[in-house]
Amino acid sequence: MKSTADLLLRDDATIKVALEALNGTGRYLTIFLIDGSGRLKGSVTDGDIRRGLLSGATLDSAVSLVMNTAPRTLRDGEPAIDLFTELRAHGIKVLPVIDAQGHVVRIADLDRQRSVLPVQALIMAGGRGMRLRPYTDDLPKPLLPVGGRPIIEHALELLGRYGISDVSVSVNYLREKIIEHLGNGERYGLKIAYVHEDQPMGTAGALGRIGHGVHDTVLMMNSDLLTDVALDRMYKRFMETGADLAVATTDHMVDLPYAVMDLEGDRVKAFKEKPSVAYPCNAGIYLMKRSVLDLVPKDTPYNATDLIQDLLDRDAMVVAHRIQGEWLDIGKHEDLKRARRNTAEHPSGDPT
Repeated sequence: MKSTADLLLRDDATIKVALEALNGTGRYLTIFLIDGSGRLKGSVTDGDIRRGLLSGATLDSAVSLVMNTAPRTLRDGEPAIDLFTELRAHGIKVLPVIDAQGHVVRIADLDRQRSVLPVQALIMAGGRGMRLRPYTDDLPKPLLPVGGRPIIEHALELLGRYGISDVSVSVNYLREKIIEHLGNGERYGLKIAYVHEDQPMGTAGALGRIGHGVHDTVLMMNSDLLTDVALDRMYKRFMETGADLAVATTDHMVDLPYAVMDLEGDRVKAFKEKPSVAYPCNAGIYLMKRSVLDLVPKDTPYNATDLIQDLLDRDAMVVAHRIQGEWLDIGKHEDLKRARRNTAEHPSGDPT
């Protein structure tokens, strides 16, 4: 989208200057007015100016005379689960995010950002990627290109789409290359910290090293996934059920080579010829209460399957969220080829 600065204008500008600024906003058709210290004072659209001119304002009048003094805003750090959907339904494309003093921190693009979830994320990026050798001999798997950019950037884009900005990345193999490429996350609109694994810690061991954080919910996902999972729907299900952990699932189809009998005792009631059976399988994406992290042993390899089993053994609530859209685990050469083919055919898409 346009930079935040492109959509901001001083409130003492003239209507003529505001019209010129609106002309440069492209599809957004809105600018936000700020005072000399950057505090939000209002918003202006072409319609606001048109109504002002009809009421007697001139092109040399101050644009503040025709502005909307109470635009919709979002306080920085506050969650917004359904707000963006509501605003999009009313044709609103951009939303100013303000701090406690009313300064504009950034502008949210509602066509690209789906919501703001109060979640801390952990991306698991420390694996060796043995099945993708020789590609991974000199390049860590998260940096292998798919659709013209590294695999892990697709995961970062997914997080940004749902307003998740507090991100930890676990690193081990060729960690320097990952850290050098991602940096502090600023160019992705994120704050990235790193969890260093000096030995392989399993698929969930890094959870024990991400610290306390400011959010009560933690998202963990693998770095080698290409998915458009609707994280807002998954989060809503997680919260509504009061679950301790939610695991995203994807259907795996198994084709049976024989006719399957439907029996009542030894009597055949019906049969299906070579049916396909769908099994819900772990998709490598988890939402959990922060208290769940207390189960993760420190400095000991620990897997996500261990965590799920430990929760089940404690009679904790574990729920599934079925992914309706795209999901691909890029673990083998054929997966990488398919991912590159899919991104070439469908470079972008809305989550389902």
